[in-house]
Amino acid sequence: MPTHTTEPAPAADAALVPAPRGPNVRARRTGRAKDWARRAPLLPALVFLVVVTQLPFLATVVISFTRWNALAPDNRGFAALDNYRAVFTDPAMRASVGTTVLLTVTVVLVSLLLGLGLALLLDRGFRGRGIVRTLLITPFLIVPVASALLWKHALYNASYGLLNGSLTWIWRLFGSEHPPQPDWMTDSPLAAVEMSLIWQWTPFMMLILLAGLQSRASDAVEAARMDGASAWDIFRYLTLPHLRRYLELAALLGTVYVVQNFDAVFTITSGGLGTANLPYTIYQTVYQSHDYGRASAQGVVVVLCSLLVATFALRTVSSLLREEVTS
Repeated sequence: MPTHTTEPAPAADAALVPAPRGPNVRARRTGRAKDWARRAPLLPALVFLVVVTQLPFLATVVISFTRWNALAPDNRGFAALDNYRAVFTDPAMRASVGTTVLLTVTVVLVSLLLGLGLALLLDRGFRGRGIVRTLLITPFLIVPVASALLWKHALYNASYGLLNGSLTWIWRLFGSEHPPQPDWMTDSPLAAVEMSLIWQWTPFMMLILLAGLQSRASDAVEAARMDGASAWDIFRYLTLPHLRRYLELAALLGTVYVVQNFDAVFTITSGGLGTANLPYTIYQTVYQSHDYGRASAQGVVVVLCSLLVATFALRTVSSLLREEVTS
């Protein structure tokens, strides 16, 4: 009798047979569904953020490549890189860059040093520390325009300001009827703006550095004291290295905000006497020259420079978060 042998199915036929859906595929689909379920409530906020921030910036970028001056409505068109070329060759723009750098560096460094000193004081326990901390935070909570008006009228005014009134009172204590009455906003305009900003931003630096001090390991400090280390040694070898990341974060965030400051310059000096920074120069380009194309190019350049600083700030924040997770 003939024998029949069973032959294996061809490879092509085996390829047509659908592979069984294993548990791994179902698990991956379930995981993706859960991820979308978590992200779905955030989509309206993401869409709102894109509409409010990214679309206006995209419009600004488009306008920066156009020739658009309200004083010459017939001369409008594509300008290529002419606006950016004018931005980098404008003497007023270069002067405002130097003023912005000087203003930002002075305000950030002085605020950082004062904030560090106040944070070290508040890190110690004493009666009424909560009230003192609240009072020290108050300048940062004041509206920037109100803060600038306070310094302009209540402190700097040559006729009734507190500074000249204090000088009059001190000179009269020593029998003099001719005290100095300097005009602070005219004699030292940039310093007048810097002082108001330092007063406003020192609490911000203090809060960040105080948070860093309170996250410091107390057992290491106690061990150093038991070994006979002085207060300066503890600050130099323990506190300062621990605060390095917080100092960097405070400096970077302060730089991002102070570079964009407009209120103090506009309110105190109106950009005169060499105090015009980048935001005020953009304001002048828009509302005095009415050159929307060049002002948009200036704004794009300022935003890109701010993004560079913000990138370093975000890296510092992420490194701090990683340290908190691993510790």
